[in-house]
Amino acid sequence: MFPTIGLIGKFGAPEVGGDIRALAGSLSAQGRRVLIDADTAAALSLSEWAAVPRETLGRDCDLVIVVGGDGTMLAAARSLYRFEVPILGINLGRLGFLVDVSPDHINECLAGILAGQYSREQRFLLRSRIVRGDEVIHDDVALNDVVIHKWRMARMIEFQTHINGQYVNTHRADGLIVSTPTGSTAYALSGGGPLLTPNLNAFAMVPICPHTLSDRPIVVSADSRIDVRITNTDPGDVRVTMDGQIDHVLGDDREHILIRREDTPLTLIHPADHDHFKILRAKLHWGSQPA
Repeated sequence: MFPTIGLIGKFGAPEVGGDIRALAGSLSAQGRRVLIDADTAAALSLSEWAAVPRETLGRDCDLVIVVGGDGTMLAAARSLYRFEVPILGINLGRLGFLVDVSPDHINECLAGILAGQYSREQRFLLRSRIVRGDEVIHDDVALNDVVIHKWRMARMIEFQTHINGQYVNTHRADGLIVSTPTGSTAYALSGGGPLLTPNLNAFAMVPICPHTLSDRPIVVSADSRIDVRITNTDPGDVRVTMDGQIDHVLGDDREHILIRREDTPLTLIHPADHDHFKILRAKLHWGSQPA
């Protein structure tokens, strides 16, 4: 299983270098061809294995292992999903919903996965476009969420939402989170949005601190096309952010944001005993008794 394996590590975390070396050495000893993401190799001074661009990882690997936290996984997912290469996450962060292999169980989990004992899961992404007329100004994807939010000021913004061409609402709020089921445990959860199981074909639209208390989160089909238009607000005071990692400023009031499901899904690999609800219980402390 998985004759060529790529490795991506968390940038800015020198301690990850030792984990990557140990993992690469173990995989090489088992006869796997190991490729290291070039940025990871440079950041962590890894010169023992072939360092290749991210596109080569996606094109040549049968499996990519991401060592880090959810932020590392989000960046890897956006760059690799289109190659349809499966990704496995090893959790070295503080709170991991996407990277679900504990560093204490790397060897036993990998042994099972490399022997074919794993589950495969697909997660959809969002495609977000900032458009002006027929011109696409920015075009990005997000695994967790697209957030339209205020910037440079301590007051609300106003915006209209349309779904499939139908007017929904005019919102006065700090912004709007459009979340995938994957992202429902991230910013959308902090904003009071619902938890969506990963297999749902749905978006959550969560207003951020709305002025009107009846402006509540809603869940819509992921087959929907969402259009967000800024009104009565300087567009320079608004930003569009993808996964908390990529952001754009609107140029003028002719620009609006179109959000839909991306056609190509991300493929995740999990250990055979993967349990989404077990992760929720562990991370959100469900079922624990008060001290």
